[in-house]
Amino acid sequence: MTRVAVVDDQTLVRQGIRSLLDVAGIEVVGEADDGGAALDIIDETEPDVVLLDLRMPRHDGIWTLEQLRERGADVPVLVLTTFDDDTLVLDALRAGARGYLLKDVTLEQLTRAVEALAAGGTLIAPSITDRLLRAIRSGPSPVGVDAPPVQDLTERELEVLRLVAEGYSNREIAGALFLAEGTVKNHVSTILLKLGARDRTNAVLRALHEGILR
Repeated sequence: MTRVAVVDDQTLVRQGIRSLLDVAGIEVVGEADDGGAALDIIDETEPDVVLLDLRMPRHDGIWTLEQLRERGADVPVLVLTTFDDDTLVLDALRAGARGYLLKDVTLEQLTRAVEALAAGGTLIAPSITDRLLRAIRSGPSPVGVDAPPVQDLTERELEVLRLVAEGYSNREIAGALFLAEGTVKNHVSTILLKLGARDRTNAVLRALHEGILR
């Protein structure tokens, strides 16, 4: 059973998400109402996925993502919020979020996103993808001004990167390309190095910004 932690400052929202996920067979192992409490819950329960709101008092979602990154935590974070502001989406992804959904999603969409992140994939709500792509391509590099130049990717690395961008996990990529999962992991590591990215999400963002992915 996939285990999740829910971070939202509204008690009713947390209870509603818990009830829905319970129906879907996903266990909520912890709840928190702000970023500081979220870090404690994540340390205590070690969830497979964190559902994170962005706008919270005291320590918000972006702060939480940055703290997790500084600690070297690799727990997948799915932003679940009512806000679809382009800047917020980009800030969350740059800070390490692996997925971004709005709270008007169906239970099926939420469940699919949770399972995708738990399996090592990524997922961004289709309703904000086009705007996000425009913002990425017109703005500064997602990996910062000091990032090294992009190195050319091989055809195989491009194939792997395209599937990473579509939210495939390493296992799913291995199945799609008839490769060993260890080989896919090696390709992903090389892709991150060549793009100067710290994780899969930032690799996809930079590839979109540089026009490597269209």
